[in-house]
Amino acid sequence: MQALTEYLNSEYGIRFNNNALLIEAFTHSSYVNEHRHLDLTDNERLEFLGDAVLEISVSDYLFHEYGHHPEGLLTRLRSEIVRETSLYHFSLDCGFDQYVRLGKGEEQNAGRKRPSLLADLFEAFLGSLYLDQDLKAVENFLSKVVFPKIKGGVFSHGMDFKTKLQEYLQQSGEVSISYELVDTFGPAHDRFFVVEVYAGGQILGQGKGRTKKQAEQMAAKSALDDLLNNKS
Repeated sequence: MQALTEYLNSEYGIRFNNNALLIEAFTHSSYVNEHRHLDLTDNERLEFLGDAVLEISVSDYLFHEYGHHPEGLLTRLRSEIVRETSLYHFSLDCGFDQYVRLGKGEEQNAGRKRPSLLADLFEAFLGSLYLDQDLKAVENFLSKVVFPKIKGGVFSHGMDFKTKLQEYLQQSGEVSISYELVDTFGPAHDRFFVVEVYAGGQILGQGKGRTKKQAEQMAAKSALDDLLNNKS
C-alpha cells in the first residue's frame, strides 16, 4: 500500500494517520476469503459509512450551491450524483482500480473494472477518510473530484427542465404554464422548431431544438436561468 499512500499524498494532499483504515478500504471481500490465515477485514463496513458521508456532503454542497432550487430538484440531482454509475466513474478518475486488493478469482473475472465493485470502493475510501480525519477532509477531497463535475453540468442530463420550471413556479401555488410553437425553419431533413413558454400570460423564455420536445426543454431552461439570475 506504499504506492497508494504516496499517490494520495501527491495527487490530493491526503496522508492517513491510521494506514490500517486505508488498507481496509481497499481490501475486497474476495481477497479476505482467499487469505483467511491473515487477520484481514474487507471494506464493506466502510462502504456503509461512506455511503452516508457522501450523501450528507453532496447534500450540503447542493443546498448551498443551488440556494434557489426546490427540494424535489435537489433530490433528483443528488440521486444522479451518488448512483452507482457516477461513483464508478469517480473511482476510475481517481485511479482507485489500480490499488484495490482482489482475490484471484475476482481479478480473473475483470473485477478491477466492475462498476459495482469500484462504486463500493469509492464509498469505502470516503468512509475511511472520515474516520481517519473528519468530514471536512472528505469535503476537501470531493471538492477536487466530484464538486467541479457538478458545477460543470455533468449531471444536468438527468434533469428535466420543464419539471424544474414547474416546481420553481409552483412553490407558492398553482401556476398555469403553456408552451407554444412559434416558428419552424430549415429543410425537412434538417428542421428546427422554436417554442416559447408562458406563465400567467407572460413569456418567460424561448428555446430552439430539432424536435418540439427538445425546443420546449430549451425554452424551460432559458426561463429558469432568467428567473434564478434575477432572484440572486
